[in-house]
Amino acid sequence: MESDSGAGVARGFGYSTTDDKFQTFKALEKYFESYSNTQFYKGGGGVDIDQLKQFGVPLLNLHPDSQRYFDYHHSANDTFDKISHREMQTGSAAMAAMIYLIDEHEVF
Repeated sequence: MESDSGAGVARGFGYSTTDDKFQTFKALEKYFESYSNTQFYKGGGGVDIDQLKQFGVPLLNLHPDSQRYFDYHHSANDTFDKISHREMQTGSAAMAAMIYLIDEHEVF
C-alpha cells in the first residue's frame, strides 16, 4: 500500500486486481461511509510500488483529498508545518483500518 498523493483527508483507495477480487474489495466501502472515505476504484499503486506488480504483489494506494496538493508540492515551501496533523491522521487511520479489513475479509 502506498500513500504518495499528499496528506489531505482520506477519500478512498485504489486497488489493482481482477474484476472478481475488486468486487470483494469494493464491498469494504461500507466500513468507511461515516468518514466520507468511499471513493474505491480499480487501479491502485503508484510510482514507488509499481515495480512489485510484475511479481504478483497486490497494489493499493490511499486516495487523499488533493485540493491543496499542488499549493506546495515540490516547492521550497513543501515542509511539514504546512500539513494538517488531523488530516494526516485520517489517512493513517484509514490505512490501518484497510489492512485490518483486508486480513479479516481475505481480500487478496
